Amino acid sequence: MICLGIESTAHTFGVGIVKGKKVIANAKSSYSTESGGIIPANAAEHHVNACADLITKAADQAGINLKDIDLIAFSQGPGIGHCLRIGAMSARALSCFLEKPIVGVNHCVAHLEIGKMLTGAKDPVLLYVSGANTQVIAFDNGKYRIFGETLDIGIGNFLDSFARHIGLGFPGGPKIEALAKKGKKYIDLPYCVKGMDVSLGGILTNVKQKHNSGNYAKEDLAYSVQETVFSMLLEVSERALFHCSKKELLLGGGVACNTRLKQMSMEMCRANTFKCFFVDNEYNVDNGAMIAWLGLKKFKEGKKQKIEDTSIRPYWRTDED
Repeated sequence: MICLGIESTAHTFGVGIVKGKKVIANAKSSYSTESGGIIPANAAEHHVNACADLITKAADQAGINLKDIDLIAFSQGPGIGHCLRIGAMSARALSCFLEKPIVGVNHCVAHLEIGKMLTGAKDPVLLYVSGANTQVIAFDNGKYRIFGETLDIGIGNFLDSFARHIGLGFPGGPKIEALAKKGKKYIDLPYCVKGMDVSLGGILTNVKQKHNSGNYAKEDLAYSVQETVFSMLLEVSERALFHCSKKELLLGGGVACNTRLKQMSMEMCRANTFKCFFVDNEYNVDNGAMIAWLGLKKFKEGKKQKIEDTSIRPYWRTDED
């Protein structure tokens, strides 16, 4: 079967096409700014302008006609409502026009499933680190479960907020990473791990105050932010691996592109004789291929939806799938 997947949960509109277990197209376009953060209405407008060209581009990449597609999948949630609606409407239009079945999938689970498919990981714990989502996920007792998560803001939004505060644009994560490579001095920051969960709001307030004081170089603050929050994330991931008696760690989500996070993950896994898995960065960031792959998997498991069942689910949790 050939499945076309549409991703539109946040600032990226992506169209991917999967045939069997092979990704044959993965086109995307992302909304960004020179200063400030993501404005949902503007991101949605970006998606409206990009969707038709990206669908055509993906079909051309795959070397197929749209009529060759057997299934349409889309990210039904979680995400920003303004953005989710554009992807859902595009998927419904394609489904009706091509007279093909449609399946809405969970964006978070899609990150895990594309990682398993591409890396060959058998039964991993996923450290899922993106904009609004920061979760430690594993398949246990017949379903996906969240063993740890952020109690306030996601790691990506945390990095974006700090970047915005020091005058950088959106997305801020890559800019903070580049700045951190110039940092030389570690600055003490709050370390907020609560059982299996983390809290980032207080750290954000603290690092903003330190920046405002003028007593610290922004390069050192960026370096210290990464060292602190990544250590927190890997502490709870390590705890989840032992709790679930699993031996594989898989990174997913846009922040998983960070080279320092990858390095620290490998060090933690090496110390515990775990295996550590990464995907190429084009599959860490939001993308249509992961939606297509999970849509195909869900359809083969028997999931079918009518058009009236495809309303977006902005607050759809991983453990509700």
